[in-house]
Amino acid sequence: MKNPIHRILAVALGLLATVPALSIGAVSPQEAATLKTTLTPLGAERAGNKEGTIPAWTGGYTAGSGAQKSEGRRVDPFAADKPLFTITAANASKYSEHLSEGVMALFQRYPETFRINVYPTRRTAAAPQWLYNNTLRNATQAKLSKDGLAVEGAYGGVPFPIPKSGEEVRWNHLTRWRGQSIDMRYKVWANTPSGQSVLATQATVNDQFPYYREPAGDGSKHDGMFWQSIQSTDAPAFRAGEALLLRDQNDFSDGRMIWQYLAGQRRVRRAPNIGFDTPDFVASGTSFFDEAFGGVGSSERYDLKLLGKKEMYIPYNTNRLLTISDAEAMAKNHLKPENLRWELHRVWVVEATLKAGKRHAVPRRISYHDEDTWATSVMDGWDAQGKIWRTDLMLPFVAPELPAVVTMCTDAFFNLQTGAWLYRCSMGDFDEQYKAVPYRADSYFTPDALVSNQAR
Repeated sequence: MKNPIHRILAVALGLLATVPALSIGAVSPQEAATLKTTLTPLGAERAGNKEGTIPAWTGGYTAGSGAQKSEGRRVDPFAADKPLFTITAANASKYSEHLSEGVMALFQRYPETFRINVYPTRRTAAAPQWLYNNTLRNATQAKLSKDGLAVEGAYGGVPFPIPKSGEEVRWNHLTRWRGQSIDMRYKVWANTPSGQSVLATQATVNDQFPYYREPAGDGSKHDGMFWQSIQSTDAPAFRAGEALLLRDQNDFSDGRMIWQYLAGQRRVRRAPNIGFDTPDFVASGTSFFDEAFGGVGSSERYDLKLLGKKEMYIPYNTNRLLTISDAEAMAKNHLKPENLRWELHRVWVVEATLKAGKRHAVPRRISYHDEDTWATSVMDGWDAQGKIWRTDLMLPFVAPELPAVVTMCTDAFFNLQTGAWLYRCSMGDFDEQYKAVPYRADSYFTPDALVSNQAR
């Protein structure tokens, strides 16, 4: 079933889609000024919709809202909310305009068990004032280069708050606000069509975002790195001691910088094959590496087209998943519907189609990006025969102490043809969940340091 894009709100996008990426970038000061009036500081529409089902943005959910600290288990600040209504296989066609094709396929595959509980929309997304200031500056300075594979003139905020191309939306997603330096523990569960849950990975992750290191800085000291990460695996036993190091820059023209530490060899090696449609061993090969985190790495194999905006039901404010164990969260073929919160939000729609002469197992994708955070909310993929194949539901939670709505890596990924699925980067089994920590020295995120730390 093809899900058409309705309610296109962006102006003249059909014309803009034909303009080369290199010619798109900074907007005029007059257009940037709308970030203080009709748009939020990050570029979303400040007003609600005319039906009143999407409220106006009034600053988000911040520490002043009665926030918790970063330490310890997180809470669900909206636990008292009740669903407005429920979407099931029986009535899904009524709401198909606001659902992705992949989500509609979930209703078809699991008509007896899959359902969507729709809650009141809460526009909880927020960020520090300094990030808003930097976003305003970026709006008139940032531009794409190297056929959209690099960003120049952006630092410390959304690069393109008033986007004119699919590449710009993708860079907004890649550099989205998730904090400055974060530690977390998580698990990746690979689930078979028969309902068996297998622990694919249990790991400790140190994430750091140099793009946001100096809140008041102008980027003059920024070396181009926007994300540094170390994943140290401790389970299952046969993978214990493995580690991954990544250092993503705002220039993918020379690929990504990723290293892998192999415990049996006690050495680290560059891993250029960790990307694109290489099966992701962190997820037991159920998904591809470039499907993690709602989409990572270079888009060089695709043409990206910005289709506009639409209103869509997406998982949002899913803090409840952090208050229960993973076993409580999962059912046989998907997450238990009673544990998942869906809301109506406006999303930017980006279509990725395979470039001539390039290859990828997923020749077409559509990603839906939350207007308030720029993070991917849902991503659908089709096979070479044009049949819907996979869908990925990101599971963002509100972290008011940062403040942020965090879409890091927790998601529910489905192979719609085989029935295999993932509950990825779940944190429900841990007492420390996405903890802000002091900024680490850049030397911590180097291959030499990785060897020293893992060999201890």
